[in-house]
Amino acid sequence: MHSLESSPLQKVRTGTLEIEYADLGPPDSDPVILLHGFPYDIHSFTDVAPLLADAGRRVLVPYLRGHGGTVSLDDAGHSGQQAALGADVVEFMDALSLDNAVFAGFDWGGRAGCVAAAIWPERCTGLVSVTGYLIQNIAAAATPIDPAIEAGLWYFYYFATERGRAGLAANREEIARVIWTRNSPRWHFTDADLDRAARAFRNPDYVDVVIHSYRHRLGLAPGHPRYADLEARLADSPPIRVPVVTLDGSADGNFPATDGTGYARHLLGQHTHHVVEDAGHNLPQEAPRAFVDAILELDDLASAADSV
Repeated sequence: MHSLESSPLQKVRTGTLEIEYADLGPPDSDPVILLHGFPYDIHSFTDVAPLLADAGRRVLVPYLRGHGGTVSLDDAGHSGQQAALGADVVEFMDALSLDNAVFAGFDWGGRAGCVAAAIWPERCTGLVSVTGYLIQNIAAAATPIDPAIEAGLWYFYYFATERGRAGLAANREEIARVIWTRNSPRWHFTDADLDRAARAFRNPDYVDVVIHSYRHRLGLAPGHPRYADLEARLADSPPIRVPVVTLDGSADGNFPATDGTGYARHLLGQHTHHVVEDAGHNLPQEAPRAFVDAILELDDLASAADSV
């Protein structure tokens, strides 16, 4: 059986980043790119990756910018905006000479997958996204949402301050513990789980990327000029036309599960939605079999699309 833990990490360079990643499974098989969130790391897929590799898929698990051994090569690498995260997926594929792949992720990784699938559909054979369509309308950032959900987004507002920047720099693991506990109230993670993930937060770009991500999405910081055109396209909430499986965890402590209809207008290809019982926000680590099944389900959606 394949193992993410024993797979040696590799590195590849794009024009912006040196990306550290794991590569499991048959190298000539259909690739799947697994995209983690914040504050998490590639070990959110510690059970997902070997299951997919054993099913005959090539599984690529990169550290997102600012995490692990993925480091910036210029100032654009310090941006945390959605356009940058999406562009990173395609630039990673270019560096590995991959024509296309399945994108599957949650949180930041789900957003990266949505952006890449919407803007470069020819590179995406299917998408799995936890909590649905995640491309953000930055112009609408000042519109308040339900206070119960706002309360769980405390770190958005904390990171908008210089006190928050200093707090993140000083308390990377402790902040992650608070977010994990609230976002996944039924996930009984261990100190060892958190310690393993927190090693990825020691990246020298981590604080810059995280702070910029949350300030940009609240309209409090400009995007990097390199991503201006792409960000302008995202402002129109572009549709995703590839097959999509969306997942919600029934026990997500901050994002209540839905039936998926609220964002279905953005998903113009074959689309199915599932609620995963007792799973929280870090769904791949909490319910790995359900996440794997969603990826494998994309084959059925693609076949259905071909038969129409």
